[in-house]
Amino acid sequence: MNNLTWVGSEKDFVDERDVRWINRVAVGRFGGNSLAGQTKNEDGCVIWQNGDWELAAILDAHKSAESAELVVQTLGQHKEKLVEILDMKGPPRFKRLEMKLLEIFQSEQFLNECRCAMGETACLIVVRKANYVWWFSVGDCLVYLFHSELIALNQFQLNQRQFFEWIGQVNTFEQAVPCYTSGTREMRKGNNLIFLTTDGLVECPGEPFLDPSNLVAALKEKELDESISQLLMEIERQNVRDSTTIIAWNVEVEKEGSIPSDYIG
Repeated sequence: MNNLTWVGSEKDFVDERDVRWINRVAVGRFGGNSLAGQTKNEDGCVIWQNGDWELAAILDAHKSAESAELVVQTLGQHKEKLVEILDMKGPPRFKRLEMKLLEIFQSEQFLNECRCAMGETACLIVVRKANYVWWFSVGDCLVYLFHSELIALNQFQLNQRQFFEWIGQVNTFEQAVPCYTSGTREMRKGNNLIFLTTDGLVECPGEPFLDPSNLVAALKEKELDESISQLLMEIERQNVRDSTTIIAWNVEVEKEGSIPSDYIG
């Protein structure tokens, strides 16, 4: 199976950890602890992949899951056009992909549907193609790029969390100037781990994974799916209420990354 589409209103995973492989991408879900007061899961995720690229999206809604459902459904409706851009030969067409997403999210049909939704959602879309990773972020979901050279320089996170951006009933794309962030990074030669998560992982009681170096240490111990399971087990043990959704995959890059002109190896 290459693809996954899920919203917490379908299956909430409250008091239940679920970790599985979607081809080469690992996904982990935990709906939170009922003993801490959790009764529902308003996260969502999308995973698409082809031979030389992966697209992952995670969503974290509040008030209800309707806004997450709407974004997931809308991405599915436009999948053919988005995949067509991702499949283009030559260098990745990330700018074209961004323009297509803006066209979708600013369309009158989508804006009308958002006005009718109960609540709003954070949305993070990440694409890897060739030796590059690109992201499109609204709100406070997180994406990290872990590589030994970057870790040595304390460089972990790709995006910056924004606490007053959403898609839905309150909608950044309704603004005169929509607010979102996007960016592109060249990956380093060797193993790169792309890691997306909703905020339940970093905001759980005790905040064991707020420091990215603790996350790196936990992910080094076992295989990726087992490490994700351990992360979810730890936040469950900490009696986290908020749901957590994680998507992660390893990319082996053969091409040497950029180095300074005065580098002496």
